[in-house]
Amino acid sequence: MASEFPHTYERTILKVEDLYVRFGDNLVLRDIDVEVKDVVRPDRITGQVIALLGPSGKGKTQFFRRLAGLDAPSSGTVRILDEKSGELIPVHPGLVGVVPQSYWIPEDMRVLANVTLPGRQAGMSRDEAEAKGLAYLKSFGLETHANKWPAQLSGGQRQRVAIIRQLMCSGHFLLMDEPFSGLDPIAKDRVSEIVCEVANLDELNTIIIVTHDPASAVAIADTIWLLGQDIVDGKFVPGARIQQTINLIEEGLAWRENIRESVAFSDMVRRIHRDFRNL
Repeated sequence: MASEFPHTYERTILKVEDLYVRFGDNLVLRDIDVEVKDVVRPDRITGQVIALLGPSGKGKTQFFRRLAGLDAPSSGTVRILDEKSGELIPVHPGLVGVVPQSYWIPEDMRVLANVTLPGRQAGMSRDEAEAKGLAYLKSFGLETHANKWPAQLSGGQRQRVAIIRQLMCSGHFLLMDEPFSGLDPIAKDRVSEIVCEVANLDELNTIIIVTHDPASAVAIADTIWLLGQDIVDGKFVPGARIQQTINLIEEGLAWRENIRESVAFSDMVRRIHRDFRNL
């Protein structure tokens, strides 16, 4: 089922080339080459959502850290688009926002101060940081909560604040580690809505989610990367790599309302579960 929504693939906004990660003699990741292009729809703003899936212990966290620029690869490169120059530049700490599984926001600062602080630390003036923070709060429906304390917010509102804090200092790229972990179905739906809201704030926004949850990934992503090891003669080959890239746009599964209710959605989730056995 091909996509019925008009779209084009424009400039590259993230590129990973020949990435390897080793710890001594232990090869964790190898031969990783992936690319993310700006997906443009003529009738609306559409950011990119990529889901990184794979079994536990296959190197997702190590890949996550290289994508964020927190650790350097043993070899290879991770480059992201610099909007000012229009060039791909090497990733480095602070260039990509990171929302960990156990996200934290300072409890002793009101909401507006919470989102303003990272902007100030990134070099913005007070007025610039406050204006940008207020704009984000409005985009996320939190403008009436600007003077509240974090303890007065719901769980979903706190997560929005944590995401805004990262966007204030990191531009268009955001990494989220296991955002669906331990959540009930209703809470997962709320997180999915937040991710889509963030992605669709700007054409270049790119959200990469690390998750063990194929259903949630298929529900919100336009691309899925399956990370795992090759098996030769019944044995795992050292070092995980991207075994499959699933383009959910071309599969006709992206940008659809009530996608979870479709047969095609269920078929894709079953396919990914099946493929997990060989990762």
